[in-house]
Amino acid sequence: MYGTREQLDTDFTENNLQKQMMETKKNIGVWMDHSVAHIITPGNNNELIHTIYSKFTHQEKEQSLSKSENLMHNKEQHLQIQYYNTIKDVLKNYTNIILFGPGTAKSELLNLIKIDHHFENIKTDAIQADKMTEKQQEAFVNNHFHLQ
Repeated sequence: MYGTREQLDTDFTENNLQKQMMETKKNIGVWMDHSVAHIITPGNNNELIHTIYSKFTHQEKEQSLSKSENLMHNKEQHLQIQYYNTIKDVLKNYTNIILFGPGTAKSELLNLIKIDHHFENIKTDAIQADKMTEKQQEAFVNNHFHLQ
């Protein structure tokens, strides 16, 4: 027997809720620039789940530049790749990724994602956005994944 109409409606609603929760866990947003990345999960209880900082700080730049400009550029490139790889490690378990923020960091990360076979079946978009508060970032991610 299939149960009463009320039970079927409840089961259907619970299944949809579980499915939506599973889909929500597969979506993630990243507001980023060259110095910091805020990783945000969408949904009703969306929250900043991770903040990743680039190790190429102003102090690091000054130290490297005092030795030589070539050393500074090599150090910057090495630390930026480390920064992007740290972000990629967090993102590789998701199926839908939105990268957003000012500047070119999101595009640089997107290019690295495109050539990484771990991301072959992961949909990734990059969108230009201004500096935002944490709440604005959360709203942006929810809006992108149509969860508001």
